Amino acid sequence: MKKTLLIIFTLCLVILGACGKEETASTSGKDKGLQKVTLMLDWYPNAVHSFLFAAEEKGYFKEQGLDVNIEMPADTNDPLRLVAAGKIDMAMSYQPEVLVARGEDIPVQSFAAIVRHPLNQVMVPEDGPIQSPKDLVGKTVGYPSIPLDEAIIHTMVKAEGGDAQKVKMVDVGWDLIPAMATKKTDALIGGYINHEKLLLDKEGHPMRTLNPADFGVPDYYELVMVGSEKGLKEKPEVFKKFVAAITKGQKYVAEHPEEGLSILLKHEEKSSPLEKDIETKSLDILLPLMDAKDQPFGYQDPATWDKVASWLKDTNVINQKVNPADSFINIK
Repeated sequence: MKKTLLIIFTLCLVILGACGKEETASTSGKDKGLQKVTLMLDWYPNAVHSFLFAAEEKGYFKEQGLDVNIEMPADTNDPLRLVAAGKIDMAMSYQPEVLVARGEDIPVQSFAAIVRHPLNQVMVPEDGPIQSPKDLVGKTVGYPSIPLDEAIIHTMVKAEGGDAQKVKMVDVGWDLIPAMATKKTDALIGGYINHEKLLLDKEGHPMRTLNPADFGVPDYYELVMVGSEKGLKEKPEVFKKFVAAITKGQKYVAEHPEEGLSILLKHEEKSSPLEKDIETKSLDILLPLMDAKDQPFGYQDPATWDKVASWLKDTNVINQKVNPADSFINIK
């Protein structure tokens, strides 16, 4: 009897093992059928990336036949370079940076606008004397030594009738928060309203912000999705599927912000841990700025590209004429 039971038990194990192998093979075959795509973020994972991780977790990428590998850059200059070199398929970057790259004959194109308005805004102490850009004359502005930030300050000050040459720009690197917290500078540019401002507020240094778009700077797209010209021409269907998936991801986050944020927090970079209260406030700020209204998510207005390209040329951020129409493509 024991021998019979042992034989039956052994046969069950063999059958179960075969079923397991068949299931694994089936799953493996299914995964092999997915198109592998490499996406590099602009920075470490934070609230603005919630739609991507929602698309991954909810299976929207797989629905489109995509297996998307989301990577973080070792350097903020890496994404555009790696896309142009064909090392990665797509990346998150900034509209002005795409135009600067085009001016340097780097063949990249934006294929979706993610954050449709500037996050990089001038920050000044809320209880301080600086009420408008003109008040920056004779003051120090801390920034991470980026030409774009200088152009923003100069344009804003000039728009208010001030002498931009009398604004002292101080390179503080990326130590923007300490520079303001220790009163090393009178104002900041290079920090984001959904990050540095929130952290400064939390640390007891409430900030007033001045939006560049209110003072002569074109209302540019802060964050965009970028691919190489070659990739967009050779694999248009991959980008179309990707946009379809992230559109569903953004819709999910907009309708379920708490769940979207919970998904994000599971993907935080251990070396750059997230603060839930900050990311919650950040997402509240971001969602309206990511809304394309009556246009599809990611839609890009040609007029916006024209205005930003002209402004960058006028302010000498780019030194050669760039055709804005070559810098972006709307995925249909």
